[in-house]
Amino acid sequence: MPEPWIIDAWANLLRPVPEGARPAGDHIFARYGMLDVLRCGTDPEQLIAEMDAAAVAMVGLCGQDVEWVAEICARHPTRAFGIASPDPTNIMACLRTIDTCVKEHGFKAVKIEPFLWGRPPTDRLYYPIYAKCVELDIAFTTQIGHTGPLFSSEVGRPIYLDQVALDFPELRIVGGHIGWPWTEEAIALAWKHRNVYIDTSAHLPKHFPPSFVHFMRSFGQDKCLFASDWPLLPIARPLGQLDEHCALPDPVRRKFLRENAVRAFKLNVVGR
Repeated sequence: MPEPWIIDAWANLLRPVPEGARPAGDHIFARYGMLDVLRCGTDPEQLIAEMDAAAVAMVGLCGQDVEWVAEICARHPTRAFGIASPDPTNIMACLRTIDTCVKEHGFKAVKIEPFLWGRPPTDRLYYPIYAKCVELDIAFTTQIGHTGPLFSSEVGRPIYLDQVALDFPELRIVGGHIGWPWTEEAIALAWKHRNVYIDTSAHLPKHFPPSFVHFMRSFGQDKCLFASDWPLLPIARPLGQLDEHCALPDPVRRKFLRENAVRAFKLNVVGR
């Protein structure tokens, strides 16, 4: 078994869906053949096993149940870092949750997916969250691009993050899902703003747009992070396609699979 050294920037912990309820995201999970996983919830030990098999050293764990995320991170402190996903509509409770996650459990980021709330990243609803992330020196992660779940995609336009990055130049922003079909917007933002990154969650290398592959290999080699969006994609699946479809030079490959995530999330890691 190879020595784990890769960092996966986005994996999900999902609780089982109550019987008779329709889970959010069932449309896209069904297309990936993962509907049963969505309904039954995720097994953290299965995640660790997949990480071991794919040489993944550490994963960013996201979930609405922040206590569960904190529990798994505490159980596997060298294998997982926490990403809080609080409800932004009760802002004071949201900010208290972020404080607790970071100060008591060492979380490294906050994730907000705007399509869930029907408001773009420039909405004033989120601005206290951005300020809190800067105050605590943690990253802000978000979904950019179209939505697989049946929600409006408009709020996922990457260009909205341009104003956020201008208003909060110290905020480290990681936009997930490569911004497709507006990948060019995402590339432009990551090139323009020192603290804006792109992760590849939920997208397979064989489907990466050529412009994105070029960005990864050249002027964006410091701005792209590997992410699976597990369990939507088994961790080994995108990693298994990377060399054939992207052919990254070794130094660039190390940046994509590890070093850029260390910088974006300010991770305390040792080794390769």
